[in-house]
Amino acid sequence: MARSATASKRGSSTKTVPAVDPKAGDSAADHGVDDATYRDFFWTYTEEPHRTRRLAIIKAHPEVTKLCGPEPLTKYVVAGVVGLQILLAHLLRNTPFWSWKFWAVAYVFGATANQNLFLAIHEISHNLAFRSPLANRLFAIFANLPIAVPYSASFRPYHLTHHKSLGVDGLDTDLPTALEAVFLDSILGKAFFCTFQIFFYALRPITVYRVPFTWVHWVNLAVQLAFDYVVACRLPGLFTPHSLLYLLLSSFLAGSLHPTAGHFIAEHYVYEKVAPEARDPNNKIPIPETFSYYGPLNFFTYNVGLHNEHHDFPAVPWTRLPELNRIAREFYDTLPQHRSWIYVLWRFIFDDEVGMRSRVKRKTGGRVVGGGNATVAKEANWKEDELEA
Repeated sequence: MARSATASKRGSSTKTVPAVDPKAGDSAADHGVDDATYRDFFWTYTEEPHRTRRLAIIKAHPEVTKLCGPEPLTKYVVAGVVGLQILLAHLLRNTPFWSWKFWAVAYVFGATANQNLFLAIHEISHNLAFRSPLANRLFAIFANLPIAVPYSASFRPYHLTHHKSLGVDGLDTDLPTALEAVFLDSILGKAFFCTFQIFFYALRPITVYRVPFTWVHWVNLAVQLAFDYVVACRLPGLFTPHSLLYLLLSSFLAGSLHPTAGHFIAEHYVYEKVAPEARDPNNKIPIPETFSYYGPLNFFTYNVGLHNEHHDFPAVPWTRLPELNRIAREFYDTLPQHRSWIYVLWRFIFDDEVGMRSRVKRKTGGRVVGGGNATVAKEANWKEDELEA
């Protein structure tokens, strides 16, 4: 569960240094947002905390920069998980879809494997499998195969924008939209969201803004469709349409009510009790907006639970995030954290104080990575070395 008690024990649940947005005015009206809107999400004028903490950690522990760079082990793990899913798709080729065996294997093994591949693509999007950006783009397409739906090419620009524009309304597509907040902020609505969150994360980005369709997208689409066609239709001795259904079901369950799916919500939804004065954006009081998890499910998910560490240093690969935490422990020990992703899902659904609106939002700041809508991409000129900073 979220470590709510840490604030009272240690005096503060974060070590975030407040920073004032130089573009911010003195009131909500200066940003063209009325007070009712500001009482909705946790609106703030403070700078996102990760850049500030990154600079402080580098100053205190300059050796952490040596942790950056690709992890050769990633490609072997990905190859093994892709092979496992193809093997299971073969073994279930004649198993009825509506059988307990089909769903049990898909939930226990398939969903865990495809969640692993989701997060492999997340890791690869930061160029952490190979030194060559092209090799990373192509390897992400390979990792995408058992997921059965092409998405690796689109994920990268949206995810890097999430890093560079954390919480910025209209740029960070990890944020729930106002429509989601209105219709899903109830027990039934939140249960629906948790059950079908994979579809929200897949469809929400294109409703906010669209990234340009590049040759990588075309390759991703062509390779995935060819793979799906071969599995479903062209190798009847090895696969059947049930094999493709297994892969699709694995992807759905990986983003549904599955223990590893708790990370989607655990990472940035506000689970700490927020003081009334912090709810007023004019007070410029930072609110904890990234939560880490240090439990055993990190073994299956490329240490994505070390999420404060990841956002502080996106160029540090999954195998070295624990070492980053060890070196800079004084920066991370007092930050709020979750103890269970299962409890994260439970509390998200049933706790009235946690819901779709429990996110920190900023009206200004950030830039789009990879182009997109001309209105929001006014400064879409990121360089490759900036993306990994």
